[in-house]
Amino acid sequence: MAISTSPRTVAAATGVAAAVLLIGAFVAGTHEGAGASPGTPAADAATLTASQTAGRITVTGTGTVTGVPNQLVVSLSVQATRSDVTSALNQANLTVRKVTAVLRERGVAAADIQTSDLNISPNYNNNGVVTSYGVSESLTATLNRLKAAGSQIGAAVRAGGNAVSIDNVALNLTSTGPLMAAARAQAVANARVQAEQYARALGEPLGQVISVTPVQQQQPEPEPEAFAGFNAAASGAKSRVPVSPGTQQLSVSVTVVYTT
Repeated sequence: MAISTSPRTVAAATGVAAAVLLIGAFVAGTHEGAGASPGTPAADAATLTASQTAGRITVTGTGTVTGVPNQLVVSLSVQATRSDVTSALNQANLTVRKVTAVLRERGVAAADIQTSDLNISPNYNNNGVVTSYGVSESLTATLNRLKAAGSQIGAAVRAGGNAVSIDNVALNLTSTGPLMAAARAQAVANARVQAEQYARALGEPLGQVISVTPVQQQQPEPEPEAFAGFNAAASGAKSRVPVSPGTQQLSVSVTVVYTT
């Protein structure tokens, strides 16, 4: 018996066959995706994700650079003790004005000198009777010229005499623009090296970048210097405090997703 088909019948059969193949491919892809374990992007780690179109490798790269601090922040305090609170406060105020004036004369901008603390308290004897009053005033000065910072600190201490003490000194790295750019470039390059290693281990070619996400950047912490307790009695007549800036590190991390 002869069998004849019409164009309409062929088209219908072809559509059914295509639908069956598409469903089979979707089911197979679903099983493959379910077999991949999710990973969290971290340094020296990668996540391979299977999909219907292409796999993905997610890596986190880190770049670290070193810079020289360019700023010094010094905290000074002035103490005064007198029999009455008004006299103690007046004496402390006078000393603070002297210290501030010397810093200004040495090139420190007014905006870089800030009052940071004020404390007034009575002093008692063993019987609980008030014998005097103590006043403490604190200043924080930001010194943006490290080469002059040592002489500026010495001059401030000499101006205040034995009433002045230095509580803390910190070095900051503020000019970070070019350093951060270099760190970002290193982080991206480090991420690519990792991705290439994982792709090679899997026997897959490394594809294009899908996304780049910066991780929270690490800012440099101020480095304290050992100036605590420095005062005029120990400074000498023409002391210039030695300042050694050392170095500080900046780190940048980025998460990069590649296709395979």
